[in-house]
Amino acid sequence: MRSKAAKVDDESYDEQISNLDQENKILRETIFQLKMELDRYRSPALMLAEVVEIMETTAIIRVPNGNKFLVNKSKNLPELSSGDTVTVEQKNLTIIDKIDKERNVDVDQFVIIEKPKTSWDDVGGLAAQKQELEEVVELPLKKPELFEKVGIMPPKGILLYGPPGTGKTLLAKAVAASTESTFIEIVGSELVQKFIGEGAKLVKDVFKLAKEKAPSIIFIDELDAIAAKRIEVGTSGEREVQRTFMQFLAELDGFEPLGNVKVIGCTNRKDILDPAIIRPGRLDRLIEVPNPSKEGLIEIFKIHTRKMNLGKIDFEYLMHKLEGFSGAEVKSVCTEAGYFAIRKNKTKIEQKDLEDAIIKVRKKEEDTQYKAMFG
Repeated sequence: MRSKAAKVDDESYDEQISNLDQENKILRETIFQLKMELDRYRSPALMLAEVVEIMETTAIIRVPNGNKFLVNKSKNLPELSSGDTVTVEQKNLTIIDKIDKERNVDVDQFVIIEKPKTSWDDVGGLAAQKQELEEVVELPLKKPELFEKVGIMPPKGILLYGPPGTGKTLLAKAVAASTESTFIEIVGSELVQKFIGEGAKLVKDVFKLAKEKAPSIIFIDELDAIAAKRIEVGTSGEREVQRTFMQFLAELDGFEPLGNVKVIGCTNRKDILDPAIIRPGRLDRLIEVPNPSKEGLIEIFKIHTRKMNLGKIDFEYLMHKLEGFSGAEVKSVCTEAGYFAIRKNKTKIEQKDLEDAIIKVRKKEEDTQYKAMFG
């Protein structure tokens, strides 16, 4: 009979073998994963392209630089259609696979999509502009049946124009919030792209996105960047801007109605806009957003100070000092006055703090104008 010590040695040996087998298995799996990773790094990069036209065994694709190619399709590909994004092998441009996605990811790099929480109570001194926006944007989205009964088509879009800082973006966000619309904000200069056709494609994708998320409002800031008066084309850059502009006009005039999509353009330079963009049927409602009147200044001042701890304030004197200020400058005055109070270790903003803030903001504005004129 074997001794107890021998049995213990056997059990210990078996346990060691089992542990070694387990470690060996883990190491083999790790090596396999590392080989897979290495093969992935060695595999050639694939290029993204857009399908232009489909044929029986071939397809016409457009590569990122705008060139078109007639290429072969690999077998067992899912069904393709024009506008699809596909991966292609860079050497012979064979279509490898289709990329399934809800929308073109390029759009996300250039637009801001949000559900604004700005209410009409946050807008001061713009009663006439608010009324026009309610008629042109809010009413058609909230009560489309009224327009059907009367038998008229509401305007597709509006143009907000006026000096900087007067509340054009604020108005657009407020009407989007009141109609519970998706707010899609894009800067006009972002639509001007480096490669031929990219700007026009981006415009098309923005409108497609807006229709998917309807009701929605497309807000284009700095509209003059793409919609300036057309002149004799001199450079390829100018031609690309005009292509983008033409695509924008085509989307406004498109065969498919915009429906619950409204377009709000915004500019500080209405004088340089091409007449084609503001003719009836496009951005045909022009709304000027000027610097606020004395009554408007009081409203704006009260909006920005409603959560501030104010001391005794001479409103008449302050409004006289604020004459000629924009809404944005009034907000800046309120913020600067708060800083003056904090520097003096106070929790209440006094008249002197507001007066010093007005002087500071006015000096900053004068310095900015001087630099713009003389560099």
